Amino acid sequence: MTQALATEPLTAADRCDRCGARAYVRAIFPSGSCLLFCAHHARQHADALRSAAVEVHDETHLLDDVSPTAPDEER
Repeated sequence: MTQALATEPLTAADRCDRCGARAYVRAIFPSGSCLLFCAHHARQHADALRSAAVEVHDETHLLDDVSPTAPDEER
């Protein structure tokens, strides 16, 4: 595993390995392999990920962000 993979931001091109939705969580395992999860599947498997993964990179906070171009009533 490289440090770059652990800290590299997830993009819209990163897809959940379970369902294909946009990934917001990257779990890196001792072998160096990683799995990507959408927020739903990351929550569903959270306990297993915490116990098996070396690192969990979680960007689910981005789901709460308001776009800078959003109308005032959405802010």
